[in-house]
Amino acid sequence: MSWLSGSRGVVLTAYHPSGGTGGRRSGQYTMNHDDSKRIPDGASFDRSGSQDSLDAMSLDDFWKEVENIHETRGNNHEERQAIVLKEPDEGELEEEWLKEAGLSNLFAESTGDSQESMVFLSTLTRTQKAAVEKRVETVTQTLRKKNKHHQIPDVRDIFRPQSDPKGKVCDRSEPSAVRTTESKNEMQDETKDLKFSLGTNEQKSPLEDMPFSETDINLEIPFAEQAANLKDNSVGKIYKDGAGDTLRTNFRLPKDKTGTTKIGDLAPQDMKKVYSLALIELTALYDVLGTEFKQQKAAKIKTKDCGLFGVPLSVLLEQDQKKVPGTKIPLIFQKLISQIEEATLETEGLLRIPGVATRVKSLCQELEAKFYEGTFNWENVKQHDAASLLKLFIRELPQPLLTVEYLKAFQDVQNLPRKKQQLQALNLLVILLPEANRDTLKVLLEFLQRVIDHREKNKMTLNNVAMVMAPNLFTFQGLGSKSIEQSEFAMAAGTANVMRFMIQYQKLLWTIPKFIVNQVRKQNTENQKKEKKDKAMKKLLKKMAYDREKHEKQDKAPNDADVPQGVIRVQAPHLSKVSMAIQLTEDLKASDIVARFLSEKSCSKIKTSKNMVSVPNRLAFSDI
Repeated sequence: MSWLSGSRGVVLTAYHPSGGTGGRRSGQYTMNHDDSKRIPDGASFDRSGSQDSLDAMSLDDFWKEVENIHETRGNNHEERQAIVLKEPDEGELEEEWLKEAGLSNLFAESTGDSQESMVFLSTLTRTQKAAVEKRVETVTQTLRKKNKHHQIPDVRDIFRPQSDPKGKVCDRSEPSAVRTTESKNEMQDETKDLKFSLGTNEQKSPLEDMPFSETDINLEIPFAEQAANLKDNSVGKIYKDGAGDTLRTNFRLPKDKTGTTKIGDLAPQDMKKVYSLALIELTALYDVLGTEFKQQKAAKIKTKDCGLFGVPLSVLLEQDQKKVPGTKIPLIFQKLISQIEEATLETEGLLRIPGVATRVKSLCQELEAKFYEGTFNWENVKQHDAASLLKLFIRELPQPLLTVEYLKAFQDVQNLPRKKQQLQALNLLVILLPEANRDTLKVLLEFLQRVIDHREKNKMTLNNVAMVMAPNLFTFQGLGSKSIEQSEFAMAAGTANVMRFMIQYQKLLWTIPKFIVNQVRKQNTENQKKEKKDKAMKKLLKKMAYDREKHEKQDKAPNDADVPQGVIRVQAPHLSKVSMAIQLTEDLKASDIVARFLSEKSCSKIKTSKNMVSVPNRLAFSDI
């Protein structure tokens, strides 16, 4: 088998359910490769503490599914266009991260509301602030390096001084040292300003006074704070449950008197804030655990704009909503699931036993032509063929269901040291998925759980389903990766275990952590206060403008109404009579107007003098 040319030798032993061989093919499947690289029987694999009881026998389902996938691809002669991942420049990932977190104005001029960003920053935790500060510092240093190339070069850099016989440079170290010191001071000043804006007040961790069970998922305390506290105290062992194929709950969500908030309960504007906080919290968690978190960016590729298979989810939903307004799940995806369930979920080997490859290909082509016309005959579709079509639909998406940006992050969850931290990371990653991808994934996981509920009949346990579905969800041909060809047992068991967690704890994964809800509530409260202040200020300014305009109209209106025709008003600000109405006549001269103003002035003086005399006389008479 060419697809395993680079893998190590593996002996796959068939699964035999208790009570008989059942309907599954039995026997031994041997892949002969270099014996020097052969893994001995009973070898222990690096499962990073999270890959519990997924033994080599369970891996049989994984490798058989990989083989079936390659057989399907071999029958399909159409080559898919590979997605090219962009190689980011220095600081580009951090810059994109800040933009997605809604903090682009921290490193560049932005049209966004800086006051709103300050409110957002004020709600961050200690570890979240550290994550933001780390990215801002990286972007700032990168921008400084880029701007340095555009500066006018120093004359001492062009005409380098000669070295003395001992090899020492003459009179250059001191100015260079001065410039280096200045640049360091500038960097320190900017860092201080950033720390001031983010807030550097160290607060006591609430975990120090709040005991909690190892199996409880605490949604009130930020996940990164829990990890930091655990790291500082260096306590707690990595528990491994020996549940194996059972559905025994290892982790539980304690009941909250105020209830829990699910994805979909919040308004779109609040979900936007939840997205930003989840991205920052996930990054902070990875920073605390010393794990690299990088979002992958794909170059734009040409995709199909119609059809069923190999069509982007957004395009599918757009054409489906014309048929069924408001639908959030592709119609073909819903129909395939209902077709599988209509037969029965008790069929042994459901999802594990593939349909006939040629028949599946023929059904795929027929669906493309007749599905939207409503002329496709579903009675001819066998259950295993429908299951194969469902998995084919997931694999043929032009971009992974878990998205190009976060597919590697989902795969790397297995590398986190503790299972609880893996669940916390998965919770945040699910929140970060686009709505269409998240809704489709939810429907898929709910269907897989219903299959597992019939495990007594169909022999499909949690581990079996996880092993079968992991290659379909976590390996993506379009990325051009060689993950399948170069797969090792650790990678296979790891992704299958992530798949297992996603199925088993799907209710938890679709819960918005309470600490994020509290942060959103605090942001909304602060924004409402700001809006009230702005509204009151706008109302005051509007009233002031209205009053000013009203007074101006009142001042002008009487003047225009009182002045009859042929009369002008002469202004004399330097005289006691400021203005005077003058009747225009043919004999009127400027001197006449001046004389009238002067006569008014003299009259006012006489009145003033009389008042000055009468006051003391009256006072004197009253005294007598």
